[in-house]
Amino acid sequence: MFGSESLVTILLCVGVAGWLAALAVEGYGLGLVGNLVVGTLGTAAAALAALALEVQIEERMIGIIAATGGAMLVLVLVGLARRL
Repeated sequence: MFGSESLVTILLCVGVAGWLAALAVEGYGLGLVGNLVVGTLGTAAAALAALALEVQIEERMIGIIAATGGAMLVLVLVGLARRL
């Protein structure tokens, strides 16, 4: 999804995706570690969706948008699971 980039760049992209998703779904940030965890799970969800749809994500901005969408999905599912 992000290609062969440095670890710092990948962590920054994952953190931004987690932070944006937390702002959109929860209305506040989850802290650095929470944003990284949610962003990582969102990136994995977006990568699985891209594989299932046979779509290649090559640009960094599109990757962050896809990871944010995946992270939002993760947060919504966690929110639904908490209510059960």
